[in-house]
Amino acid sequence: MATLPPLAERMRPTTLNDYVGQQHLVGEGAILRKAIQSGNLPSLILWGPPGVGKTTLAYIISNQLNRPFFSLSAINSGVKDIREVIEKAAVLKSLNENLPVLFIDEIHRFSKSQQDSLLGAVERGLVTLIGATTENPSFEVISALLSRCQVYILKSLSEDELVDLLNKAISEDKYLTKLKIQIKEHEALLRLSGGDARKLLNVLDLVVNAVDKPEVILTNELVLQHVQQNMAIYDKAGEQHYDIISAFIKSIRGSDPNAAVYWLARMIAGGEDPSFIARRLLILASEDIGNANPNALLLANTCFQAVNVIGWPESRIILSQTVTYLASSPKSNASYEAIGKAQELVARTGDQSVPLHLRNAPTKLMKNIGYGKEYQYSHSYEGNFSTQEFFPDTLSGTLLYDPGKNDAEEKLRSRLKSLWKEKYKY
Repeated sequence: MATLPPLAERMRPTTLNDYVGQQHLVGEGAILRKAIQSGNLPSLILWGPPGVGKTTLAYIISNQLNRPFFSLSAINSGVKDIREVIEKAAVLKSLNENLPVLFIDEIHRFSKSQQDSLLGAVERGLVTLIGATTENPSFEVISALLSRCQVYILKSLSEDELVDLLNKAISEDKYLTKLKIQIKEHEALLRLSGGDARKLLNVLDLVVNAVDKPEVILTNELVLQHVQQNMAIYDKAGEQHYDIISAFIKSIRGSDPNAAVYWLARMIAGGEDPSFIARRLLILASEDIGNANPNALLLANTCFQAVNVIGWPESRIILSQTVTYLASSPKSNASYEAIGKAQELVARTGDQSVPLHLRNAPTKLMKNIGYGKEYQYSHSYEGNFSTQEFFPDTLSGTLLYDPGKNDAEEKLRSRLKSLWKEKYKY
């Protein structure tokens, strides 16, 4: 048994009919299936969470089109590896052979120069590029490359699809069919997988091997008993990933720089993507600090840019500076609360007409019917302020932004109160 490949690898489908999930892309009549069947497939980016079948789909596409399959991982491949693949593709073209599919896993980890090196081959059609990413390609893939690719979004597998996958493995895998396996409870298997099909099958494999009996009755207790003993300290694609990032964010929000930098170190040790950490800091700087310290957002944005320029391992220093600064800053979620209240108000009150004096009046007709009439240009008044109405009449006086109880926002509160007097209850 020790020499067998992992169950997830043994169960990897080879045709679209065996492929589980993503019916919006590969179901009968779906857009990607049509493109594959036509044989006229553009380069593409597969964007979705871990374990939803991005790599498998790339293999299937290659098989279906009868193309050579070249695979690179952005974690351990560089420009030299890309050039070697392109040279092989050029040889195939010179021999009038089928041109290859080039699959790049975690393409978001490629630097700009690495992505640039793909452009020529993709443009000339030397390769059909299939990039896989768990990150939004709009942020992580250079625009020149993105414009030459179709982006397909893969969804997390549903509970029913995951259960079907378990049953399929038990009934079809050559090793598991020799055993008598009964799934009495599947909740723990699904929770530990986090919706990741690969992880689900490997958890099943682990438990069956740990029991090591011809008859296995899978219960939540049995699964947790064996899997928790074998769980990695940090799994950047699974449950520990979400637990640790949660502890990290809550430590910063709770103004504890010591705990925050500890959880940062845990993520670093686990190989977390520095860009992911920096992006979360950027969100937190606005959501949890906001106007209590506007410099926090500036530093977080600089951190995000610097991490993508400097690279690893020096980025850890920039991340540490930003984490300790954000954790030590005064906190306010007033801006976060304000947009939430505003969205709720819009959902509840429907479309309110824009007051006539606030409307744009680019034509004479619009001016004649009152657009822009009686608008008071704030800079023409003392203190650059006029007490005119900016809300629709029915919402006049609605307080959405309530400044937080901190030095910086108390100054804002005082100013707004002096301007608006009793209109808004600051």
